[in-house]
Amino acid sequence: MPQTGKKFRAAATKVDRNKRYNIADGFALLKETTTARGTKFDQTVEVALNLGVDPKHADQMVRGAVVLPHGTGATVRVAVFAKGERATEAETAGADVVGGDELAKRIEGGFLDFDTVIATPDMMGVVGRLGKVLGPRGLMPNPKVGTVTMDVAKAIREAKGGKVEFRAEKAGIVHAKLGKASFTPEKLTENFNTLVDLVMKLKPATAKGVYLKGVAISATMSPGIKIDTTEILARHR
Repeated sequence: MPQTGKKFRAAATKVDRNKRYNIADGFALLKETTTARGTKFDQTVEVALNLGVDPKHADQMVRGAVVLPHGTGATVRVAVFAKGERATEAETAGADVVGGDELAKRIEGGFLDFDTVIATPDMMGVVGRLGKVLGPRGLMPNPKVGTVTMDVAKAIREAKGGKVEFRAEKAGIVHAKLGKASFTPEKLTENFNTLVDLVMKLKPATAKGVYLKGVAISATMSPGIKIDTTEILARHR
């Protein structure tokens, strides 16, 4: 549904849709457009990166995870598949739910009260049967993003401390959270640079032409702001 409310239209008048803002100005402007809407709802800030890749080809998939220096501002609920000593470590580290077969059965029965799933390698046989439930929700543990690991305590700390996972979608677009509208522009900028720098480093060797085609930042209920890629590209020459 299009955003056509009075407050959205007022915020949209502040944004020049034909302009690409430098990073600092972009986040300062985003702060203006979100503050104008009041403080009752702390909007989530996101970035969209348009990449020159074709994710249908495995060798052009861009996928990773990064711990943002200032976190995401969100409370993350973590489910862990582990047993024995690793299960005890997970509980001590603050996992919200820990289990094995019994946890898998709860999930098969509709339990989805978590945001991230971590598993030890020896539990992937159990987790594997949940692919149809966890996969479409982007919750399937994967060693490439550090959610299949024996160091469950570290994985839990990272997940709760602001770790963001990302992957290129069909059109080569990467969407990722950067924090909350209540963050200062400086904190949002640091989170942005940390994530974007990793995406740039993950450029597939088989990607042809322009890799970073476009960047935009936005908040949940505020207009998108296009970012000039010059500064980013200069850091990665």
